[in-house]
Amino acid sequence: MRMLLRGAAALAAVVTVTSLTSGTSAQPHTGRAVEGAGAVRTSAAAQIPPGVTAGVAVFDRRTGTFTEQVEASRQFRSASVVKLLLVLDFLWDRGPDYTIPPSDRARLEPMLRGSDDDAADHYWSTYGGSAIIDRMTAKPALGLRDTAPPPPGYEGFWGYTALSARDTVAIYRYILEKAPAPVRDFIMDNLRRSTRCSATDHFDQHFGIAGAFDKPWAVKQGWSGKYAKGTCGPGTTASGTQAESAAPAPRAAAAVDLTRPALHTTGTVGADDRTIVAVLTLHQAGTTYGKAYTDIGRLTRSLNVPGGVRPAGTWFGTWGEFVNVRRGPATGGDRMTQLPAGVEVLVGCQIRGEVVNVPPYTNEWWAYLPQYDGYISNIYISSPDNRLPNVPECG
Repeated sequence: MRMLLRGAAALAAVVTVTSLTSGTSAQPHTGRAVEGAGAVRTSAAAQIPPGVTAGVAVFDRRTGTFTEQVEASRQFRSASVVKLLLVLDFLWDRGPDYTIPPSDRARLEPMLRGSDDDAADHYWSTYGGSAIIDRMTAKPALGLRDTAPPPPGYEGFWGYTALSARDTVAIYRYILEKAPAPVRDFIMDNLRRSTRCSATDHFDQHFGIAGAFDKPWAVKQGWSGKYAKGTCGPGTTASGTQAESAAPAPRAAAAVDLTRPALHTTGTVGADDRTIVAVLTLHQAGTTYGKAYTDIGRLTRSLNVPGGVRPAGTWFGTWGEFVNVRRGPATGGDRMTQLPAGVEVLVGCQIRGEVVNVPPYTNEWWAYLPQYDGYISNIYISSPDNRLPNVPECG
């Protein structure tokens, strides 16, 4: 059975006309200590936006301590984060040189870099489905405590595997500290090459860790729920066509929430993969991808992440659907991608360019988005003036 974790129908995002910065409109959530490897230190730094349920674990490998833990043992449906276990299962005990056949490399690399679902379907169906999770949870070296196969009736759906933030940290610790070097290097090198656009469904997957910190980072993201069709990449079509979810509606209450939209960011931050970050989130029904993207970004930026370098610039909200990111400050410039509706963006500088008219508004200023290396018209940025406040002119 295919497990394509993408869904239908999202509402157009509406944002207030104001500059948005890290932590805006978020409420503090006191960290709750849970048992874990190494010394435990909790922090109230995590800012969890209203309506968001989160499991958070941040582990500093240099000091051997957790700097953040919020509901770290809470189980979430894994979405694509389970692909880490699919790769580990495939590579386990493959021989002294861990040679990967070309046909498998052609599947595994897109699965790690672009979160390709077709590859995950292949490994799930070929290597036993839920038995993969049973094998992984039985490995003492991994030390998984909250991970479990999909619930009865959903055995074919790899994204319904249960996973917690602390188990996600354990998976990364195994990869970095215990796995054979060829396994570690293959997985981490591919996660460092994460593509902005997902391979199967064209979602912009550089949220959370990838937006909150400058490189070096390595990420494996996950999303599941009724989000509008992804529009990431120059070749996508600005259309309201909905993607069909292959997963059936839950027939009964499950221990793990299978219905609310999920968005997860996991990976490492800093030189030598210093800090492991796991942020698993659920959002209210009807939440747009852009709002979920913004909320997990704010939450991730609020965390205490040793070794993480914050990118320069100012965060602003945007409005409108299918806003094009152009290679230059003009509508005739090559389209690089389209923003998720209403998403928050980092603006590095602004420049005068082609005049854009969206009645009743007219604006000649364009914002440079360093994380996209492209421009959008200031007309789509939520600010009362054509020229953004406290943002320098480019060059």
